[in-house]
Amino acid sequence: MKRISLEELLSAHPNDSYQQQYARILNLLEQGRLKPVKKAGTNGKKPALSLSYWITEEQEPSYQELEEELKYGLEPLISIEYYLSHLQAYQEDRPWVLMLNRYLKENRFLLEQPESCNERSFEIWSREKFLTREQGMKILKRCKIELDFLNLYETAEPFAYYSHTREIPQNMLILENKDTFFSMRRFLLEGHFCVLGVKFGTLIYGGGKRIVKSFQDFALSAEPYMKAEGNKIYYFGDLDYEGIGIYESLARQCRAYEMPVPFTAAYEKMLDKAKGSDALPNARESQNQNLKGDFFAYFPEHTAARMKKILEMGKYIPQEILSIQDFYTRERNHLPQDLSQL
Repeated sequence: MKRISLEELLSAHPNDSYQQQYARILNLLEQGRLKPVKKAGTNGKKPALSLSYWITEEQEPSYQELEEELKYGLEPLISIEYYLSHLQAYQEDRPWVLMLNRYLKENRFLLEQPESCNERSFEIWSREKFLTREQGMKILKRCKIELDFLNLYETAEPFAYYSHTREIPQNMLILENKDTFFSMRRFLLEGHFCVLGVKFGTLIYGGGKRIVKSFQDFALSAEPYMKAEGNKIYYFGDLDYEGIGIYESLARQCRAYEMPVPFTAAYEKMLDKAKGSDALPNARESQNQNLKGDFFAYFPEHTAARMKKILEMGKYIPQEILSIQDFYTRERNHLPQDLSQL
């Protein structure tokens, strides 16, 4: 035990009255955290306090009951290897481990049906974000339970879209940015039948990279007409590494449906308008520049070369270089020759 003087104890709270200091020390004596040194004498005040004390050291806790619980109280599916070697960690994690243990004992049959991550998290721990934002992944790792064992599926943000028509087959256009989505939707709502020479039945707002994850759920979230045979999907985004990368990611995962193709007329219109720009904006340096090159295969060689040059210069053309005025111009001057396609 360590010895401490009354003066040291009182100096920790110099602004307190003597009555407050006495009450605090009395509380420590009742808790067993202090013991008076009998031969030290008292300070002579009323009520009196010893002039010296022993500080009692806390005893090392006994983990015997925790060991027994780990060895004999948990489901065999839960590995106890980590916790037997880290009993203090088990003491801290114990409420969550026991909830998982109870779930496996009583409700394991529920794992036969896939559920969203948040739904399963609440089902086991009564906290919907326990797996994604709290301690869930750590608990599973220490228990050596793979995430796949919980039979989860991730939920993507549902994609926003505007259906101008539900006819089948039809062309659908994925737009990377919100402004262009609103402009094209407004253009179609005004009664126009095509954008830059192509007739579109549905516009889909991509929201940047989010569309890649959203399209993983295309089979579940898309309406039946959108999945109909013969439909064609177009993509239009910023002319930069990220925008092209989004297209390539979509193309890789849409094998079960019509693979998207770049909306070439829109990209060519972007290039034409960029000719009159004194300076293009600088691209963000953090963009992933590893492209497969599939995107450029849809353009004439000279057009692809112009695009690559812009990228290599560290520049980019934002999708917003086109406004609703550009759609009117194209409709007046460049209607498709085969009007039966409309």
